[in-house]
Amino acid sequence: MMKKKNKSESEKISSSFRDPSGFIFLSQNILYRQINFSYKNHYEHLINSGLLKLLTEKELLISHKEINLNQKFPLEAYKIIQPETIPFISYPYEWCFSQLKDAALTTLQIQKYALEFGMTLKDASAYNIQFKNGKPILIDTLSFEIYEEGKPWIAYRQFCQHFLASLALMAYRDVRLEKLLQTNIDGIPLDLASSLLPIRSFLSPSLFAHIHLQSKIQHNLENKTNQSKTYFLNKKGLLALIDNLTSLVSSLQWTLKNTEWANYYKETNYSLEAFDDKKKIIKNFLNNINPQQAWDIGGNTGIFSRIASTKGIKTICLDSDPVAVEKNYLEMKASQEKNIFPIILDIINPSPAIGWANKERNSLQERGPADTIFALALIHHLVITYNIPLLNIAKFFSEIGTSLIIEFIPKEDSQIQRMLKTSIKTFDNYNQKYFEEIFKKYFSIQIIKPIKDSKRILYYMEKI
Repeated sequence: MMKKKNKSESEKISSSFRDPSGFIFLSQNILYRQINFSYKNHYEHLINSGLLKLLTEKELLISHKEINLNQKFPLEAYKIIQPETIPFISYPYEWCFSQLKDAALTTLQIQKYALEFGMTLKDASAYNIQFKNGKPILIDTLSFEIYEEGKPWIAYRQFCQHFLASLALMAYRDVRLEKLLQTNIDGIPLDLASSLLPIRSFLSPSLFAHIHLQSKIQHNLENKTNQSKTYFLNKKGLLALIDNLTSLVSSLQWTLKNTEWANYYKETNYSLEAFDDKKKIIKNFLNNINPQQAWDIGGNTGIFSRIASTKGIKTICLDSDPVAVEKNYLEMKASQEKNIFPIILDIINPSPAIGWANKERNSLQERGPADTIFALALIHHLVITYNIPLLNIAKFFSEIGTSLIIEFIPKEDSQIQRMLKTSIKTFDNYNQKYFEEIFKKYFSIQIIKPIKDSKRILYYMEKI
């Protein structure tokens, strides 16, 4: 959730400075977007042509309402609009393969609709797409401009760098290469993508044209002093380009592989009785908390996230395993779930603040706090596998959540016994008494519930 400060004056959002057409800002904790006079003709065409109505009805673009200009907004503006807000802002480097693919196809579909109404997308940034009720949606109302016959698609290069390059690398090489988007905030350079893709990618005519050939063209243009040459592309040709990109993106596939965490629930040492009791306890905890948003840290394929989501709680399921997140997302799509949203995020190394002055994209902490945090079958991994002290864990959880549902697994548990056999440390302080002492520094323990037919214990805590 976007962090809001209690300020009466208008506060420009730090990530909103690149577009000369306008920017977003907060006023009294309400999100607004200013539209500058330079964008007047494009905005009026967006409204009068019917494109805005079509896209909002199809839930491809967030809706907004216009606000009367008065002294409340001491800004020189053509219009002030109040856009619909997204509960949790995520970033492309946190999406699984199918999420990025769906976002790319949504961008292309929007561009196709725009052309029907005499407009075009002037940018195709993956950061302009967010997920609402599990589906990708454009959040930048100012991304459109009036289409000029013969003018190439100005956002083509950006689309290739933000979407196509990453999808191709994930499909042809390794799904983890998507993280290149985190260190390349303006998209993966096409020459880098071309150099990393295997020889067989040259056999795809579309992939060759949009990545390998385009990287050569960009290189040549960047090394020429005279770059005044313009290219004519009529509307029919532009539509053909969009259709070709759509076919290419649709054809890219990633074959899921079994991983330790993707099959975790099949291999866990919970008995059926213990598993069912754990679900029951979590349901009762949620009835007490009644949160609006929950973060399930290390949520795997989302079994426990769905306990919250079925109660209408907006649930972010965070896991480091791309396969687990992919499975979670595909299941979410198949069942048309609206309240669960999985992302790839390693809690050992969560997404940092990046971009200009480290303020364009927020860290995980800056997108909180969540109403409640799930930390189920997690802390023993943090302590024993990664040597993170319980004090650090408790402090971090207090920074990202206002309440906590956490599971403690004692040393006597067979899974921990297996983990300790491969560790040179004994972890003498890893016990229930010390666990409670540490977490009491940041939380008030409200309820303690042992899980039936197991040595595991669930806690409901509230931040002090």
